[in-house]
Amino acid sequence: MKRTNILIAVLLLFLLSARGQLNERVGKSPWGPEDEIGTLNMMTEASKLQVLSKISTGKAYDLSVDYFVGMPSFHSLGDPAYQYWLTHTPHGTIVDNPNSLGEVMNKKVSYTGDAISMYTHMGTHIDALNHFGLDGKIWNGFSQEEYLGDKGWKKTGAETIPPIIARGVLLDVKDAKGPLPHNYHITSQDLKLALKKQGMELKQGDVVLIRTGQAQFYKNASHYLNNYPGIGLDAVKWLVEEQGIMLLGADNLSFEAFPPEREDNWVPVHTYLLAEKGVMFIEQLFLEELSKNKVYEFAFIAASLKLRGASGSPMRPIAIPLNTRK
Repeated sequence: MKRTNILIAVLLLFLLSARGQLNERVGKSPWGPEDEIGTLNMMTEASKLQVLSKISTGKAYDLSVDYFVGMPSFHSLGDPAYQYWLTHTPHGTIVDNPNSLGEVMNKKVSYTGDAISMYTHMGTHIDALNHFGLDGKIWNGFSQEEYLGDKGWKKTGAETIPPIIARGVLLDVKDAKGPLPHNYHITSQDLKLALKKQGMELKQGDVVLIRTGQAQFYKNASHYLNNYPGIGLDAVKWLVEEQGIMLLGADNLSFEAFPPEREDNWVPVHTYLLAEKGVMFIEQLFLEELSKNKVYEFAFIAASLKLRGASGSPMRPIAIPLNTRK
C-alpha cells in the first residue's frame, strides 16, 4: 500500500512539473507579430509629456557607473574584460605624423585618441529582448534559425530600443530591510515593505529600480563579485503581472539573485522577463545618491547605444525628482 502511495505521489509530482514546464514558453506580443520592444510600447507621447510636466527642478541624478580597467564582470563565464588603450598620443603624433601636419604643427596642437573593447553586458546597461530565449525562440516567437545571423539578431536587437521617458520609482529594499543576507532573494513582501515605508504606490507603466546596496562595492570587484543578492521570481511576477510595470532595474551585477531558489527552477528571472513577458531591465545601476536623499519618485530618462543586433547596450540613465503635488 505504501509503495502504491509513493508511486502515486511521484506521478503527481511529475505531472505538476510537466504542467509547469509547458507554461514556460516565449510570449506572443499583444502589440502585434512584428513587435520588437515588448512592454516599452506602453510609452506614448502623452505619457512622456505627463511625466516631464511634473519636473520642477534642475537637479539630476546620474544613475550610471564608471567604466574602467578592472571593473566587475562575469569573467568566470568567459566574458571579455573591459580594455582601454591609447591609439594616439601627443608625443607619438609628433614622431609618427599620422595626420601629415608635420612636426611643428603636431607640437603646437596635441592630439590624443583612444579605443575600448568590452562585453555589451558590462557596467550600466540594458538587456535587449534577444538576450534570453526558450526552446530556440525569443520574445514574440522569433526563431534563431530564421533571425540569428553571424553578425547578430535580425530582430529585437539593441538598436530597436527607443529613448525611455517615464515615471521612475526607487524601491529601497536595503533601507527597508537593512543589510541583505548573502545571495539574498528579494521577495514580493520585501517590495511591499519598501513601498509602505516610503509611502509610495506603483502605477502601470512605471520604471521600477531596486536598491540592494551592492553599488557601494562596485569599485572593489572582488567584493562586488562575492555576493549576488537580487530579485526572485515571486517578486518579478508580482511587479509584472499585478502591478503592470514597464521596465525594471537594479544596482547589482545580474539583476536577479544567484543561485536560484530551487535547483529545479531551471527557467531564470531573465528568461521569464525577456522571453515570456517582453520586459527589459537595466543592470548595475548607481542608486546610492537617490537613496541618500530619499528621492523615491522621479522622471526616468535614458537612452542606450544603437548597437545593431546586439543583446544588450550601455546606458546612462538620469533621474529628475518630480513635484508630486502637481
